[in-house]
Amino acid sequence: MNRPTQSWDVVILGAGAAGMMCAIEAARRGRRTLALDHARAPGEKIRISGGGRCNFTNLNAAPHAYLSENPRFCVSALRRFTARDFVARVNRRGIPWHEKKLGQLFCDRSARDIVAMLTDDMREAGAELRLGAQVGDARAVEGGFVLQVDGQELRARRLVLACGGKSIPKMGATDFALRLARRFGLRVTPTRPGLVPLTFDAAALARTAPLSGVSVEAEAACGKTAFREALLFTHRGLSGPAILQISSYWREGDALRIDLAPGAELFDALRQARAQGGRRSAAAVLAEHMPRRLARFVAEGAGLAEAPLAALPDRSLRALAEAVHAWRVKPVGSEGWRTAEVMLGGVDTRDLDSRTMEARAVPGLHVIGEAADVTGWLGGYNFQWAWSSGWAAGQAV
Repeated sequence: MNRPTQSWDVVILGAGAAGMMCAIEAARRGRRTLALDHARAPGEKIRISGGGRCNFTNLNAAPHAYLSENPRFCVSALRRFTARDFVARVNRRGIPWHEKKLGQLFCDRSARDIVAMLTDDMREAGAELRLGAQVGDARAVEGGFVLQVDGQELRARRLVLACGGKSIPKMGATDFALRLARRFGLRVTPTRPGLVPLTFDAAALARTAPLSGVSVEAEAACGKTAFREALLFTHRGLSGPAILQISSYWREGDALRIDLAPGAELFDALRQARAQGGRRSAAAVLAEHMPRRLARFVAEGAGLAEAPLAALPDRSLRALAEAVHAWRVKPVGSEGWRTAEVMLGGVDTRDLDSRTMEARAVPGLHVIGEAADVTGWLGGYNFQWAWSSGWAAGQAV
């Protein structure tokens, strides 16, 4: 016996950060709202983020920190619902938080506080949440949309794609939003892993193997873009915040320029050490500015590991300083979707209205969060895009 068709004002596919935010806003505006997710719990990426503390926003969130084929697309949503607006909600719930660095805000206790805030707000607003839901077909019909969910037909006046991208597949991430967007005739820009560790070929790994586990403050640059944060040598290549950040700008075939001691004047330091007697090795002087293993790696690469400074002319010291301040390395790839924190690319923003997140050619269809071609820097920026885009769509559905 067929179950009767259920009708909703708004059906949201995805109960992550953007989806729950949209559900809250839609329900608060009196819309009969249903959020569906195939996972067994809502907000799983929220729960694991920030080492379990959730870097829930960044006080510096602004368009310059977002990548998209249309860099201006994110402006409207970010200006209308800001990081300060989200912090105000966190404060009203009494959730303790702290600023770590560079405007990054974390929960004092647990990321679960943010998930609980969102689910509580959904329930209080009257939005319904269904977990473990399997969505089959979805099609546009006169007056809205028809979906097949767990063998039941649902009708919705508005449909919101908030089911994220392909990053972290072990959390259940898929390309479902992109496939569904294509089915509705929307364009999708090329996608690739973002905020992801970069990998070396066998020859480079053989040279850097002794450095696995070494961390250093560094500036990583690709083209005209550079980030100064921690860098970590791994058994596959390079990781750490500086590398995750620059990975979003890197393309296969590009070389990275890495300053392993930003702010240090190593040529001057080496000359001064030479003038004071010159018995010390170059590696010993470098070790005052970076981890000892890394100092030896650089000095050995320049063929100067054991030579006393007194025996080295200025040109050798200058070359050694250059090897530290402008180390060039060419990754061969990334660790891929398995460890990527975000998806670059997505539903082409040329097909979306930046104020409402609605598809221009499919009235009533909205695309928010990671599914759209907007990707932020590391450090709370992507959560802010989720809050802002979810809020914007919630005002329009």
